Amino acid sequence: MGMDDYGGGQSPEPEVLVVTTNDAPGYRVDKVIGEVFGLTVRSRHLGSQLGAGLKSLVGGELRGLTKTLVQTRNQAMERLVEQARSRGANGVLMFRFDVTEAADVGTEVCAYGTAVVLVRE
Repeated sequence: MGMDDYGGGQSPEPEVLVVTTNDAPGYRVDKVIGEVFGLTVRSRHLGSQLGAGLKSLVGGELRGLTKTLVQTRNQAMERLVEQARSRGANGVLMFRFDVTEAADVGTEVCAYGTAVVLVRE
């Protein structure tokens, strides 16, 4: 597995700019649209759970679970961007992830932030 299997983020010129900061340098906020989020819940299959259990006995990274979590976060972020775009935004400020266990059957990942219309300064 290459490095791309363990990362995420946006392309250099995204249609909807997503940042973790309260503002975006070089832009001014023209309009605040409001909260947007992208949500997904993923379950792990029995094989990965058994493999993770065995791996935890000897220690080390659980690569399969890491890759699954990266894919899950990327999907949640894509859904956030889709929602922001559909509401007329071209930016999302204060972007965050929230990760929780979902009823002991999977992992819930929520990507959220504030949708805005940004104008280049």
